Amino acid sequence: MFSVSQLSDDQKKQIVAWAEAGAQLPDIQKNLQENFKIQITYMDTRFLVLDLGIELIKEVVVEEPAEAEVVKVPTGFVDASVDEVERPGALKSGSVTFSDGEQALWMIDQSGSLALDPETPGYEAEEEDLIKFQEKLRDLLT
Repeated sequence: MFSVSQLSDDQKKQIVAWAEAGAQLPDIQKNLQENFKIQITYMDTRFLVLDLGIELIKEVVVEEPAEAEVVKVPTGFVDASVDEVERPGALKSGSVTFSDGEQALWMIDQSGSLALDPETPGYEAEEEDLIKFQEKLRDLLT
């Protein structure tokens, strides 16, 4: 079993310096072997650190902040366009950009129903945007 009394004052100061620099127990054990030719077990290294009153710096794991959810703010401007070549099964088709920047494809099918296919699955436009879109579409189609 290794004892602190077997170390010189300079060696003790060096061990303290290693710990202050962020060395952990395996690092101190390795440094003792490489620098002072002192080969001791991990447990003896732990006791040595305790006997010297050294408090090891705990490694801090820095976690990347989670991506913040992007909140789209409506601008009040809705833009729509009509395709030059209609999509299969559509009487008329085109695209729309809602005031929050979301885009969708639209089409009027054979029964006259209006369908929207947003780029973002599950997206639902604000009611005010839908009204502006319908008004814009009416102007484009008349």
